[in-house]
Amino acid sequence: MVVRKMKLEVDNEPLSPPAWYCLRTQPKHEHIAAASLTKNLGLEVFHPRLRMERATRRGVVRVIEPLFPCYLFVHCSLDNRLDEIRYVNGVSSLVHFGNEIPVVPDVVIEELRQCFETEEPMSVEDRLYPGAEVTVAEGAFLGFRGIVVRLSARQRVQILLDFLGRTTVTEVDRKSLNLEDRCVADLVPLLAMVPRTCMAASA
Repeated sequence: MVVRKMKLEVDNEPLSPPAWYCLRTQPKHEHIAAASLTKNLGLEVFHPRLRMERATRRGVVRVIEPLFPCYLFVHCSLDNRLDEIRYVNGVSSLVHFGNEIPVVPDVVIEELRQCFETEEPMSVEDRLYPGAEVTVAEGAFLGFRGIVVRLSARQRVQILLDFLGRTTVTEVDRKSLNLEDRCVADLVPLLAMVPRTCMAASA
């Protein structure tokens, strides 16, 4: 699978087709950046959120938090929107590696969006939720770290793994996973690294 990359300095080459890109936002400004990109620039934004319970000194409260703190995804052609996006309120920068801004493969976004059928936050009643970072404790992917994509029936869980330089969606037994404490936002830029191809696997 060929993944397109856009240079930070856009020249006079023909316009590239729209694609998904990963943006880093200012802390606690994900919703502001998403709203500005949609309302002011008319761009499609993927900003998944979770509705969960959190323990506080005043007791358990319900909160809405982004699935990927400080990150969101935008669909556009950077050729003619790069400067506009850079200066949107709440946007810190586009995720880039050196002088390149990589494309996030459509299939990665689609896998994640399947868990969020509407724009409403997903209610989370379990610690093992879409977006949680896990480590595989047994089976063919023993020791691999991944991101939960979907909780399936019969105690099966779909996770997103970095396997041999490829982004792999695989299904494993729920009991084989250990929940990690590291913030999932640390892994978001990996979704945009190249070269990567998504494929389905089973363990």
